[in-house]
Amino acid sequence: MRAYLVTDHQSDPAVTDVEAPRPGPGEVALAIEACALNFADLLMIKGTYQDTPALPFAPGMEVCGTVTAHGPGVEAPAMGTRVAVFGGSGGLAEAGCFPAARCVAVPDDMPSDIAASFIVAYSTSHVALTHKARLQPGERLVVLGAAGGVGLTAVELGAKMGTEVVAVARGEEKLAVARAHGAHHLIDGDAPDLRDRILALGGADVVYDAVGGAAFKAAFRATNADGRILVIGFASGEVPQVKANHLLVKNIDLLGMYWGGYLAVKPEVIRTSIAALFEMWSRGELRPHVSHSVPLARTAEGLELLRARRSTGKVVVTMGR
Repeated sequence: MRAYLVTDHQSDPAVTDVEAPRPGPGEVALAIEACALNFADLLMIKGTYQDTPALPFAPGMEVCGTVTAHGPGVEAPAMGTRVAVFGGSGGLAEAGCFPAARCVAVPDDMPSDIAASFIVAYSTSHVALTHKARLQPGERLVVLGAAGGVGLTAVELGAKMGTEVVAVARGEEKLAVARAHGAHHLIDGDAPDLRDRILALGGADVVYDAVGGAAFKAAFRATNADGRILVIGFASGEVPQVKANHLLVKNIDLLGMYWGGYLAVKPEVIRTSIAALFEMWSRGELRPHVSHSVPLARTAEGLELLRARRSTGKVVVTMGR
């Protein structure tokens, strides 16, 4: 099979012919149809991600594929079932082995590129907004990085939850995508007066931040008393530092949100979220957005779209030759 293989952290990965893996205990083998790219893949390739596998490895955290073999002790999902799974790595390949317990059967009418990019992006925002922030109708939700893979799902879900959504993203094209997914107010992320613009709308009750850096600092200063700030990620490359006394004075809750962490400690939170999201999909309430789809041979181009922030929604790699 072919795989986009990382052999060391100083060289560029390459599509390489490798032996197809066999499933171990608790695993299933998948014929992979599509793999969604994430910012974490870029970190993993450089060896700076917290869950970087041992070399050599194929990155690719979330996939859609068909079950082709069971490992010892595994009976489900059944052979031939089309599933989506967050495997953490191994997805940028024509085949892979993943934990059977994490596999979720996808609706028959859900395209493979959508299925591969659906679970993590939507469930991250769903768990963040419902389980962590307990977002309420009528509140004002400010989404930083609103046209990105997770940010756009936060815009869409926040709008459906009856909140007033303020989308912050760079450039007219990205802001237009956010508007199409339910944003009520649009602010260019490069605006020097981001704090003042948020305050002019009445301030933020909840901030959803996948960016960090200067955008976090501005949104923090524009958060209303008793507000909540969701820390999702740091696409800017800068992890902000917070003075605890500022949290105290305004009674602000600072909420860390790492979706993968729930898989080990509270998997029921993820299962409940995914079930709710698939029901929403089946009712036609969600419109997943894949801005780019590239074949495995052009994986580097897809990753560059993320690195250069030229994508909106998700970027997906497909395995067809």
